Amino acid sequence: MEGEQINGGSVKTVPLLVNINEEKHIHEGDQFCDERGEDGHLVSDTSFFKTCFNGLNALSGVGILSVPYALSSGGWLSLILLFIIAILTFYTGLLMKRCMDMDPDIKSYPDIGEHAFGKTGRTIVSITMHLELYMVATGFLILEGDNLHKLLPDMSIEIINGFNIGGTRSFVIIVGLIILPTVWLDNMNILSYISATGVISSMVLLVSVFWAGTFDGIGFHNKGRLINWKGLPTAVSLYAFCFCAHPVFPTLYTSMRIQKQFSQVLQVCFLISTFSYALMAVLGYLMFGSDLTSQITLNLPTDSINSKVAIYTTLINPIAKYALMVTPMLDSFEARFISQRPYRRLLSLVIRTTLVASTIVVALSLPFFGQLMSLVGAFLSITGSVLLPCFCFLKISGIYESIGLELIFICCILLMGLIIMIVGTYVALMDIMVNLSQ
Repeated sequence: MEGEQINGGSVKTVPLLVNINEEKHIHEGDQFCDERGEDGHLVSDTSFFKTCFNGLNALSGVGILSVPYALSSGGWLSLILLFIIAILTFYTGLLMKRCMDMDPDIKSYPDIGEHAFGKTGRTIVSITMHLELYMVATGFLILEGDNLHKLLPDMSIEIINGFNIGGTRSFVIIVGLIILPTVWLDNMNILSYISATGVISSMVLLVSVFWAGTFDGIGFHNKGRLINWKGLPTAVSLYAFCFCAHPVFPTLYTSMRIQKQFSQVLQVCFLISTFSYALMAVLGYLMFGSDLTSQITLNLPTDSINSKVAIYTTLINPIAKYALMVTPMLDSFEARFISQRPYRRLLSLVIRTTLVASTIVVALSLPFFGQLMSLVGAFLSITGSVLLPCFCFLKISGIYESIGLELIFICCILLMGLIIMIVGTYVALMDIMVNLSQ
């Protein structure tokens, strides 16, 4: 199956078993496939079950680490909002499919934006996804630093003349240096296969958490709060972050052998992922209650093999996924600005090194995983997975020209999305500022 970076698009996760070299040619404007079916859409041969697997990998990300914290922030009743967000994002995924049904030349999310609003639409969609890629890559470094510090709390780096960098910061720097060579690579096929294990990692984490609660003496005794109004914006923002795989959907759709089955693919993917997120949230909240941290792995005891398996599983995937996530963004920039310049390879290495260094600096400056992912969920995930699909569908379909039930429903979704984006972004920024001042 081919990659999902097509014609300027990028994604939050790179779940497919991609061929990165082919992906670069696609990104630079080469033809993806010349053969088209009777309906005008690209012909491919990916089966229903493989598409489901790829879709589940797209939806199975680091969000599963923070969903218990989200439930702890909002209380038991906030779990209803998890299901509401899942339903809304499932529906907007269907809207994207309908947009693609209207024009067989649409092959990526930016294509949808361009078809709806011209070059401005493509630019807005691309910027939204690139920002999300950058912020999630930064979150990976924070995640790695937090979990490695939990395993090795006494680790520190001596820089010069007795100046030491210890704790989480030392691991952020170390992991950044480890990741850097993977970002330099031209061929990342091996990493793409490693990164396509989101489903397996989520299952391992779920089993490890359940095992810790059942057999490691933690138990499921915390009653928790029914609702915490103050924490609801954070909860909703983190829930939204769990379901922001929409940039992948056009590639999943165009790769299918029977594209009419894509709606069923979305149903399977959203049902399984929503169940997994809800189960993890409930298990984590029953185990640790209000003591939950932004990553449930930080609550697990480090003296058991089971907990170490969960933490090590958590550590492996971000290292592989980091390069795959930032490469589409880098390819877009390089294709636009340095593709025809002399010393292109040297300039590419400088740009890629600078990007990794910048994410390290941001991770060291804002080492707040929960608040950062809440900001991404409220501002970027809501924009990319709720607002933009609705606006693009309204424009492409033309249903805004006459009032109907679907138009009213979409307008309600837009209103809800705007409220979540504004309130959630404000709360996340305030939380970050509070943490910075402490």
